[in-house]
Amino acid sequence: MLKLEKLGHRELERYYPLLETDFDSEELLGRMAIHRGMMNGSIDFLALRDEDSRLDAGYALVLTKNLYGYVDLKYFAVMPWFRGRGFGIQLMREVNRRYADAQGIIAELTEFDDPDPDRLKKLNKFFNRFGYEPLDCACTIRGVKDNLLVKPIKGTTDLAPVIHRIMPDFYTRFMPEGAYYRMMEFR
Repeated sequence: MLKLEKLGHRELERYYPLLETDFDSEELLGRMAIHRGMMNGSIDFLALRDEDSRLDAGYALVLTKNLYGYVDLKYFAVMPWFRGRGFGIQLMREVNRRYADAQGIIAELTEFDDPDPDRLKKLNKFFNRFGYEPLDCACTIRGVKDNLLVKPIKGTTDLAPVIHRIMPDFYTRFMPEGAYYRMMEFR
């Protein structure tokens, strides 16, 4: 049976090299910033674990605290050896279930270079399947387009007028404000 579990600092140390492999260095949060966020409760680091074998099938890093009631699905990945077998669907269901009391879930899909030219199209299709809709705003991470999606639960999909306040409210809970504004920009 698969179960979503909250991971601790020791698991983050074990997982961080995988994060470095799965995500571009420009979008990757620093290890110490993630630890800080986990300590102050503004980041949940989660794994989809098979209870029988104790193997992790996938993981997600979610920014959880802001004044607006939304959560931000920052990283979402299935272990390479489990890909293509439906574990991403199960992980997404569990993440959606865990945050069902939020106003909504924001997801970030960044357009960094990827060997698979269809990656972004596939990711959008996957997220749309779970009710995520594109957010109409111009956002970049270190100059590269960051496509924001939102899955409304209790809130609205029209976050464009306030997204420039929501996103820094997530990030500045575990990283310096100046570092955030060097990393992310809204127009």
